[in-house]
Amino acid sequence: MTQPSLDVVAIGNAIIDVIANCPETLIDELGLSRGGMMLIDAEQATSLYAAMGPAREISGGSAANTLAGLAALGAKCGFVGQVAQDQLGEVFTHDIQAAGIRFDVPARPGNPPTARCLIFVTPDGQRTMNTFLGASHFLPPEALDEGVIADAAVLYLEGYLWDPEEPRAAMRKAIAAARAAGRKIAFTPSESFVIDRHRDDFLSLIAEGQIDVLFCNEHEMAALTQLDDFEAGLALLSAQVPVLVVTKGAEGAVALSGGERAQVGAEPVARVVDTTGAGDLFAAGFLYGHVRGKNLTDCLRMGAICASEIISHYGARPECDLAAYVAQRMG
Repeated sequence: MTQPSLDVVAIGNAIIDVIANCPETLIDELGLSRGGMMLIDAEQATSLYAAMGPAREISGGSAANTLAGLAALGAKCGFVGQVAQDQLGEVFTHDIQAAGIRFDVPARPGNPPTARCLIFVTPDGQRTMNTFLGASHFLPPEALDEGVIADAAVLYLEGYLWDPEEPRAAMRKAIAAARAAGRKIAFTPSESFVIDRHRDDFLSLIAEGQIDVLFCNEHEMAALTQLDDFEAGLALLSAQVPVLVVTKGAEGAVALSGGERAQVGAEPVARVVDTTGAGDLFAAGFLYGHVRGKNLTDCLRMGAICASEIISHYGARPECDLAAYVAQRMG
């Protein structure tokens, strides 16, 4: 097996986040699911954008955010995702390449446009996401460079992209390429509603031994296992995946691997501004430690520290020297 030149290559939605502050009352007035993520169509995207206050546009997408964190820590990364030939597509492409991440999937001509996520942030820092997936759900299997997949130590897959047929086929193709090259596969189911739609597929991947590192939060774990008891869910999944990582928000996170268990609390921050991307950056910190051979506790701590940086400002991409920030807090 040849030595990989990339640490992590990820497949995910190529999205621009549009973020705006809002009062609590607006969430109810618009009939949104507070603190959750809802898929919307083009018409809803237009009406919700009109209801937003002054907004900022920042490149996003769950797996892409994780890669941005990894790259900021010093990892070598590649991204596979689909944008359209439009202004937001150019913004996304510029941002991810400027972060030093390899991204060479050609932009798609015509409609639908590049995906966008309209994020309403309430005064407590909670984010309510409304996502129009647009071009991101038209990633064809032929856009996948199997050589790039085989050249990464870890293939990271985003559950959000499992819904549509084309990218799901691309992800299955990537899993086969990673397995053939002897690489590891990390997976996040992304959201409970995604699990509800594709639980059988996800459980099959796990049962077949296709997942080496599984990331989920406590609610996603309950949806996946259909067990309300946290410890029972941990026991069920940890018996099937080499590394299981479960986050619990303000209560921190736990990881299990080979009979070992580690747990850390959430990293303290002066003020929670926006929780967008907290899970994505947690995965970045953990994966960075994982590919560097760190122990479970250190991997968890790095994840918690990266998450703390993200929730201290707007947007899901690091704004400080993340490598220095993590090094300082790790001591």
